[in-house]
Amino acid sequence: MLKYKIIIAGAKNVGKSSLIARFCDNVFKEDMKATIGVDFKRKNITLKGAHNDISLELNIWDFAGEEKYRTLFPAYANGASAAFILFDTTRKETLKDIDNWVEIIDKNAVPNIVKQIIATKIDLKSEREVSKKEAEGYFKKYDWCTDITSTSSKTGENVEDAFILVVKKIIKNNLQTCKSCGEVFNKKLKNCQYCGEKVENEISPI
Repeated sequence: MLKYKIIIAGAKNVGKSSLIARFCDNVFKEDMKATIGVDFKRKNITLKGAHNDISLELNIWDFAGEEKYRTLFPAYANGASAAFILFDTTRKETLKDIDNWVEIIDKNAVPNIVKQIIATKIDLKSEREVSKKEAEGYFKKYDWCTDITSTSSKTGENVEDAFILVVKKIIKNNLQTCKSCGEVFNKKLKNCQYCGEKVENEISPI
């Protein structure tokens, strides 16, 4: 099974642990305890590819948003295939905090890491301080930010979709399909690791 590391970043109480709990265990707790340091979850998923199903193991790392724990983040960013960067739609200050997380990720992660900005707590409409339009305007400076995924861990809205979107980008970045045997393997290889067929043209798995 193919294994990929995903890191979850964002300020304290933006909903990182709740997002992971909803995706991995389909649960939501109003009194979710704040993460101390680093937490970890594993989730196996299968996506339908263009030729065959693709099974993946996601290793999801959750980092405490408090300033004193941010020194841990660079070490864990190393080797990650994707990063979720969260802001809380009910707290405008968490929007500006994204810049700091992006800077840390860009300095310590692989160059082609998939970055996805996630808006949280969209169910709290009466408490909203950041509109989707405002957020999109703020993130125009990032040429990699083509969309923002708006989520609610309480209702589950768009949580699974957010992970599937990122996983598909990971697959496109890292994998190819062998034209002869149909197996999926690493893009860096010049020959299929299963049948030995030479790669002439990359074939996307999805």
